[in-house]
Amino acid sequence: MTKKDFEAMVADAFDHVPDKFRLMVKNVALLIEDEPSADDLRAGDVSPGNTLLGLYKGIPVTERGDGYGIGATLPDTITIFRGPIVRMAAEESGVGELIAWGEEPTEPMKKRIKRIIRDTMWHEIAHYFGMDEFDIEEREEAGTNEFKP
Repeated sequence: MTKKDFEAMVADAFDHVPDKFRLMVKNVALLIEDEPSADDLRAGDVSPGNTLLGLYKGIPVTERGDGYGIGATLPDTITIFRGPIVRMAAEESGVGELIAWGEEPTEPMKKRIKRIIRDTMWHEIAHYFGMDEFDIEEREEAGTNEFKP
């Protein structure tokens, strides 16, 4: 999968976040990286042998005080990691070995990549709104993180 195709899927996922949430996301840079760095893994509190699909860095809306945004304020970031997402989709689609050889993803795998990106986007935006892993997992299990593309 080309970087351009992956970037288009990430942009599409953000565009399909419901307006009531997407329009409230302010001062956030959406980034795409191939792999999480060692610092990213530490920031995400990832145990050895595991990885990240995405990472929110910043001050959640619920923790911003009255002085937030006065003067120069660097943007928060949401980073989506291409490699782990493509590998997860390949493994779930049963074509991991083809991707390892540089083959183009199948249509079912592309659909799975889109779904993983969409779920990851929701997850990281939930962190932006102050939700912790427990809150997010609870909503994921209840199915209340669903939105229609």
